[in-house]
Amino acid sequence: MATKKLDIKALDTILEKMVKTVDHSKGEIFRIGEQSRQEYESLADELRDIKQQVSHIIDEGDKLEKHSMFARKRLSEVSSHFKKYTEEEIRNAYEKAHQLQMELTVIRQKEKQLRDRRDELERRLVGLNETIERADHLVGQISVVLNYLNSDFRQVGEILEDARQKQDFGLKIIEAQEEERRRLSREIHDGPAQMLANVMLRSQIIDKVFRENPEDGYREIHDLRKMVRSALYEVRRIIYDLRPMALDDLGLIPTLKKYLATIEEYNSETKITFVYIGSERRIPAKFEVALFRMVQEAVQNALKHAQAKEIAVKLEISRHQVMVVVKDNGKGFDIREKKNDSFGLIGMRERVDLLDGNMTIDSSIGAGTIIIIQVPIDV
Repeated sequence: MATKKLDIKALDTILEKMVKTVDHSKGEIFRIGEQSRQEYESLADELRDIKQQVSHIIDEGDKLEKHSMFARKRLSEVSSHFKKYTEEEIRNAYEKAHQLQMELTVIRQKEKQLRDRRDELERRLVGLNETIERADHLVGQISVVLNYLNSDFRQVGEILEDARQKQDFGLKIIEAQEEERRRLSREIHDGPAQMLANVMLRSQIIDKVFRENPEDGYREIHDLRKMVRSALYEVRRIIYDLRPMALDDLGLIPTLKKYLATIEEYNSETKITFVYIGSERRIPAKFEVALFRMVQEAVQNALKHAQAKEIAVKLEISRHQVMVVVKDNGKGFDIREKKNDSFGLIGMRERVDLLDGNMTIDSSIGAGTIIIIQVPIDV
C-alpha cells in the first residue's frame, strides 16, 4: 500500500489559517462584549435617573393626592350647602377639585410610564449582563484555544516530522544492519576464513615437507605461526569493532583511551586528545555502552564528514551526572538545515533520550562543532 508523504508546510499553512480565523472570531466576540458593556453602562445610568424620577413623582403624587382630597371635601361641602355660598365660590371649588383631579391623573399616568420604563431597563440590564458574561467566557475559552494552537498544537508538526525521521531512521538501521552483515561477511571471508583455509593447506604441505626435509618443515611451521597470529589479530579486530571486550572488563575510561589512541594511530593527520575529570570508577553497563557508542559516532562524524584535524574529547563523571564534550575544528554545518542522511545524530539523540539525558549541538559552517551530552545517573 502506497503511503503519502507528510507535508509539514501544508500543515503549517492550515494551522496559520485556523489561528487567523479563531483570532478574528475572538476579536468579534470581544467587540460584542464591549458594545454590550457600553450599552449596559448607558442603560444603568438611565435606570438610576428613572428611579430618581419615580421617587420624585411619587412624592409629588402623594402631595397632590392630599390636595385633591381636600378639594373634593370642599366641593362636597359647598355642594351640600350651596345656599350658604355664592355662585363664584361654588364655581371655584368645582374648578379647583377638577384641576387637581386632572393633574393627579396626569402625574399617575407619568408615574406608570416611568415604572414601566424602569422595569424594561432592569430586564434589559439582566439580559446584557448575561451577554457580557457569555462573551467574557467565550473570549477566555478562545484564548485557551489560541494558546493551544500557538504552542502545543504547533508542536504537532514537529512531532510528526520527528516520527517520520524515526521511521526513516528505523529503515536506515535495517539497511545499516544488512550492510554491516555484508561487511562482516566480506571481512571474515577475505581475512580469517582465507587465512584458516591457508593454514589447512599449509599444514598439509608441512606434513609432506617435514618428511622430506625437517629443516624446511621447521621454516614452514614458523610461517604457519605467523599466519595463525595474523588470523587471530583479524578476528580480535572484528570483535573489537562489534563490541570492545575492554568495555566489560576494564570499563568506559580505559576503553575510550585505547579506542581514541587507536583511531589517532589509524588517522595520522588528525590529533585526538582525551581528558577525563574524576576518578576512573565504573558506572552501570548500559551507560558505559551508550556513552562509548555516542563518543564513537561523534568522533567518526568529525573524521568522515567534518574532516577535522583536531578532535578533543572530554568526559566528566560526577555523583549524579555524566557529561561528555566532543569538540572538533572541522568544516561544521548549519544546525538549522534538515539533512536526510543525518542518521548518526538521530541515533545519538535516541540513545540520549533512552537515558533521559540531554544533547546540545553547536556548529556553524567553517567554525567546527561542539557536542555536549549530559546523562543523569545515581551511583
